[in-house]
Amino acid sequence: MTDGSAPRFGSTTPLPKIISVDDHVVEPAHLWDTWLPARYRDRGPRAERRGIGEMEHIGGGTYRQTFDPDGPSADCWVYEDLVYINKRHVAAVGFDRDDMTMSPITYEEMRPGCYEPKARIADMEANWVESSLCFPSFPRFCGQTFLEAKDREVALACVMAYNDWMVEEWCGDSAGRLIPLCLIPLWDTTLAATEVRRNAARGVRAVCFSEIPPHLGLPSIHSGAWDPFFAACEETRTVVCMHIGSSSKMPATSADAPVAVAATLSFGNAMSSLCDFLFSGVLIRYPTLILAYSEGQIGWLPYILERADDVWREHRAWGGVKDIVLEPPSTYFRRQVYGCFFRDQHGLNSLEAIGVDRITFETDYPHTDSTWPDTRAVAEQMVQHLSDDDVYKIMRGNAIQMLGLDGP
Repeated sequence: MTDGSAPRFGSTTPLPKIISVDDHVVEPAHLWDTWLPARYRDRGPRAERRGIGEMEHIGGGTYRQTFDPDGPSADCWVYEDLVYINKRHVAAVGFDRDDMTMSPITYEEMRPGCYEPKARIADMEANWVESSLCFPSFPRFCGQTFLEAKDREVALACVMAYNDWMVEEWCGDSAGRLIPLCLIPLWDTTLAATEVRRNAARGVRAVCFSEIPPHLGLPSIHSGAWDPFFAACEETRTVVCMHIGSSSKMPATSADAPVAVAATLSFGNAMSSLCDFLFSGVLIRYPTLILAYSEGQIGWLPYILERADDVWREHRAWGGVKDIVLEPPSTYFRRQVYGCFFRDQHGLNSLEAIGVDRITFETDYPHTDSTWPDTRAVAEQMVQHLSDDDVYKIMRGNAIQMLGLDGP
């Protein structure tokens, strides 16, 4: 504890260097031209500059948009019938807070750290961040873009090309400071398991997955359909990473509510997903499988764990889980699940109810929520009341444990 008379962290007692388990990369314009096999390149994603008319966020990372040759320019990804516009609020670092708008942007207008690995490491260094795990942008948070494609042969090649770029180019020369996070072909669990193993063989220990697969038209985790994928992840110690928005449907109250409502409720799908897993039996059948919830914050965890345990005690017979879940659901959370946060003082004040070993930290670079370039100061303020051991675990130790960063 501190007495409030002086800052706790300083030059003699520095905050531990941060490992951020949720950042983002804006894919560089050359990605699929370079990494997609030549026979697919004319059908794969290509970068184009277009004039933009109007844009409206519908939800879950999807937009209604028009094009105007005389409108402001944006660098876009064109793939089958999709035109994905790069947007300022996705590549927001470097802009004033009131200028982090949903407006088109070109690569020249972005901070180079959004898409160039050496520039990213420089921005990490300025932000007291040692290592970073980055989710995709154009493919969306678990690769929904390729799930929605008509040509599955090309889509599979695009997923593999993205993973090759992620491992070899984005992370390859970073001396471990950029941590690879790969995609799977969501439409085929056998292919997904194969891709997990292919990437694990070259050191990848994290893979993107959807919080709520049925929102994407996919089987639920209760169906057993995902067991080949879960088995591959457990076998290879690959962490299943689920980002808010990875079900392409964000919690909202009405179609005409401002986006701020959905942003406030953004943890809702993570909460629903955790309940799904706790009562599914997946964490019992795969007792060393690790789940990581990204950008959902942690303040909601104490109540949902309390409620899940209460439901299990009082309602497990008629609730259909008596023979599936053999211990209080919070048991499995504290054994196999991690949450993460960037600003959540309430969550940190509830640390005893959550468990300090289950919490990781993020900077969310380069999104509008990012604490860059002030992450160190933000973190120091939030953890003033915690012990040195707890601060170490939250800022880096738990991420090292989760991702196996202390091994090969």
